[in-house]
Amino acid sequence: MTRERLPLLQLVPNLVTILGMCAGLSAIRFTFDERYELAAALIIFAAVMDGFDGILARKLNAASSFGAELDSFADFVSFGVAPGILVFGYALAGPMAGVGWIFVLVFAVCACLRLARFNISRAAPDGTTQRHFVGVPAPAGAMLGLLPVYLGLSDLLDPSQAPVLVALYLAGIGLLMVSRLPTPSLKAVRIARENAIWILIGMTAFIGFLFLRTWITLVVADIAYLAVLGWLAWQRKRGKQRT
Repeated sequence: MTRERLPLLQLVPNLVTILGMCAGLSAIRFTFDERYELAAALIIFAAVMDGFDGILARKLNAASSFGAELDSFADFVSFGVAPGILVFGYALAGPMAGVGWIFVLVFAVCACLRLARFNISRAAPDGTTQRHFVGVPAPAGAMLGLLPVYLGLSDLLDPSQAPVLVALYLAGIGLLMVSRLPTPSLKAVRIARENAIWILIGMTAFIGFLFLRTWITLVVADIAYLAVLGWLAWQRKRGKQRT
């Protein structure tokens, strides 16, 4: 009997997924060592890998049900568990550690529910391209959830001095992930060809600031995204009032 041979390139997207998951797991380990900058950087790296594995799967025609499920498990580790533990270790592991841990659990469970709902919508055979996400995607939720850590690492404020606010904020981000709020999907964004150069210049500037002032840049990016979400929520409310 001839064994089926699998091209090595077909495994590349899954290897990238596993690399991102290892980064998320390592972030947990470095949180225990109180190496918070490295832990946050690893979660950001996992988010970058999460974007690459999907692109590679499509380009290499290597998409599979196994890869999709693996990606979902990796996302839960990197964007549900790791950010919650990092925020807990950085800002909540004090007198209110017990209560703070409850809010970490809320965040992690919301991330899990968000991923489960995404898996169901992805499996729907309608063949249409999503114009938007329903709720904040798990990687974006992780980046938003880490805002208290970014604020502390940039020396703008010490989140450990306001554990109640940090805990409530973390739970709020979790609720945004499981909300029905339409959020932007980059796959559906279309721009005029003449404006492409400005997008490239803007991304170049963002990457430059990211290297020069990493944590402050991430604080600004998170606040900007929260502002977009606030505007979308307001627009949705206005639309419901008109109807």
